[in-house]
Amino acid sequence: CSVCEKSVYEMEKLTADGLIYHKSCFKCSHCKKVLSLGSYASQERRLFCKPHFKQLFMTKGNYDEGFGKEQHKKQWIK
Repeated sequence: CSVCEKSVYEMEKLTADGLIYHKSCFKCSHCKKVLSLGSYASQERRLFCKPHFKQLFMTKGNYDEGFGKEQHKKQWIK
């Protein structure tokens, strides 16, 4: 499993973005709500429910700062 790093048996397997998860580990990294394949978004291997993905993006208006990273263009200015 990409979250807990334990073995995943076929009956509990869920695959998203080429990664394997336990169904119980497939959660929003912000609110911990269990997600489904139709109700998630991901950013750099982090899973989000769609409402929190939109909320975090809108707080700063870009993917980097909204998700706790420094914008690439600010790194060039240094």
